Amino acid sequence: MKAILVEQPGGPEQLRLVEVPTPQPGPGEARVKIAAAGVNFIDIYHRTGLYKVDPPITLGMEGAGVVDAVGEGVSDLAPGDRVAYTMVRGSYAEYAVVPAWMLVKLPHGLDFNSAAALMLQGMTAHYLTHSTFPLKPGDACLIHAAAGGVGLLLVQMAKMRG
Repeated sequence: MKAILVEQPGGPEQLRLVEVPTPQPGPGEARVKIAAAGVNFIDIYHRTGLYKVDPPITLGMEGAGVVDAVGEGVSDLAPGDRVAYTMVRGSYAEYAVVPAWMLVKLPHGLDFNSAAALMLQGMTAHYLTHSTFPLKPGDACLIHAAAGGVGLLLVQMAKMRG
């Protein structure tokens, strides 16, 4: 399969499109044929070495696609399921192996590009409105940069919370 690898920290010139073995799912894992990958600042932090990782690495912390194989013990997913995930590095590749519990089945009508882009931003907005400061009806909430990805979702979630 093809993957974009970073073999040493640095600028964009460190990105290399290479052929690597297709990963196989182990127990509790599923392999996803990647249809879309989210692009985030964390990818730049990994590439430049700001966040320490052991190269070589495949970038991409969120993706969406179709399950094409499952490992032993996976019973809630099957080949053909449309899924998305976040917080597992490696979506800048044709296939990624992901712990099955981290995969979210996609509803009909949600395209892969939107699903891949929404995962990290959506989880951030949900965490802020439900855990960091659980919004309740009547609470005041200032959302800075409401036109951005997280901000737009924060506005929607704040409205839903009352």
